[in-house]
Amino acid sequence: MILKDRVAIVTGAGSGIGRAGAMIMAREGAHVAILDRNAVGAEQTVEIVRARGGSAEAIAIDVTDDAALTKAIDAVHGRHGRIDILHNHAGAQVEGNLEDVSVEGFDRSWDLNVRSHFIAARAVMPHMRAAGRGVILNTSSSSGVLYDREMVAYTTTKHAVVAMTRQIAGDYGRYGIRVNALCPGWVDTPFNEPFIRQVGGRTVIEDYIRKRVPLGRWADVEEIAEPILFLVSDRSSYVTGQILVCDGGETIA
Repeated sequence: MILKDRVAIVTGAGSGIGRAGAMIMAREGAHVAILDRNAVGAEQTVEIVRARGGSAEAIAIDVTDDAALTKAIDAVHGRHGRIDILHNHAGAQVEGNLEDVSVEGFDRSWDLNVRSHFIAARAVMPHMRAAGRGVILNTSSSSGVLYDREMVAYTTTKHAVVAMTRQIAGDYGRYGIRVNALCPGWVDTPFNEPFIRQVGGRTVIEDYIRKRVPLGRWADVEEIAEPILFLVSDRSSYVTGQILVCDGGETIA
């Protein structure tokens, strides 16, 4: 098991890609702290992990609460004596172009998609520096490297995650800490509902994916879990400051 005895924190792990990433880390021997606003979802992830022989704990938390997030991360370190991996995954889509999106929606996007990543990384950094090693993986999006139709809040925040990832990687590589970003494309989870709503429904988005994505289909969450495992494990030990786009080829089409 390539993550044996390591301790990982995954935000937004109560469902979807976050859950799949947490599960594959646990499969490979890590103890995983599941952070999610949805307490039921977090507990369900833990139950699945334990049923498969893994180790996990659930922490119900709103990651946009700076103090609560920092306290939760410090508590994980206090219980286990180490934090080897942080996967900042919690995020949200808020649809709308410049004139249509609400200012509140834009602020919510920033707080969840960018600020919570910043606060979590800031909280784990002293622990990782003291250990002389650590991995931070931030979830951006294919929208973080290209234009996304009438999604100004989402696209702005996801581009910001890419910039923040590169900056932190450059600043902290000398401490043995690697920082990378994952940019998923079309993954079939309820996360996409705002965009699907905006473009006119499931049929429209299915047609869009067939025409615009070279592989011609959605990804399954398990197909994104494998790149997650690569980036948080020693398989990518000389990779930092990089952006891994997993989008079925959409960004080259």
